[in-house]
Amino acid sequence: MIRVLLVDDESLVRAGLRMVLEPADDIEVVAEAANGSTAIEAAVEHRPDVVLMDVRMPGVDGLTALKELRRLPDPPSVIMLTTFDLDDYVHTALRDGAAGFLLKDTSPRELANAVRIIADGSAMLTPSVTKRLIDTFAGMATGNLTAARQRLSVLTGRESEVVRAVALGLSNAAIARDLAMSEGTVKAHVSRSLTKLGLTNRVQLALLVRDAGQ
Repeated sequence: MIRVLLVDDESLVRAGLRMVLEPADDIEVVAEAANGSTAIEAAVEHRPDVVLMDVRMPGVDGLTALKELRRLPDPPSVIMLTTFDLDDYVHTALRDGAAGFLLKDTSPRELANAVRIIADGSAMLTPSVTKRLIDTFAGMATGNLTAARQRLSVLTGRESEVVRAVALGLSNAAIARDLAMSEGTVKAHVSRSLTKLGLTNRVQLALLVRDAGQ
C-alpha cells in the first residue's frame, strides 16, 4: 500500500485529491496538511511514501517544507503541485530534491499513476512537461558545463549510458530493453550513480546530465 500525505492550503483542493486517490486499491491517504509546517509534523507522525504538496502556501511554503522533508531519515518522495508548467518555483523544487511535479489540472487517472510511478522510483513524472523544465533550467546554466562533466566522469561507461537514458525520461523497463540488460540491473546502475554523484533522485540526475550537454 502506498501511503500518501496531501499538502495544500485550500481544503477543496485537498478534498479533490483525496477523492481521486482513495478509490485506488493500492493507495492510502494517511494525512492532510494545510501548510509546510504542519506537513513536516504529519510526515514525521505518519511516515508517508509520497507527499503531494503545493508550491505556494502561506506561512511555510512548499519549497521550504521540501528541504525539511528531504532531511528526514528515510525521507518521502515529494511531488510538487503547481498551476503553471514553467513556474520558476518548480525549477528550485527540482534542484532541492523533488521527485517531480504535477499540474493541478492533471487528470484523475494520471494523478494516481504518477503516485505509483514515484513510489516505485522507476521514472520521472509527466516526462514531456518535466523535459521542458529540464531543458529550460539547463539552458540557464551553461556555465556549469565543465563542472557537470567533471562530476559525471566518476561513472563507468555502462552507468553513463543508463543515466543518459534517464535524462531522456525513459522508464527502467524501457532502458532495460534499449540497453539489453535486466530491469534489476538498470535499477542498480541508477542507485549507484545517484550515490556516486551525491544526488537523491532521477530528476536531479537528469538535470546534471543536461548541464553537461549530454
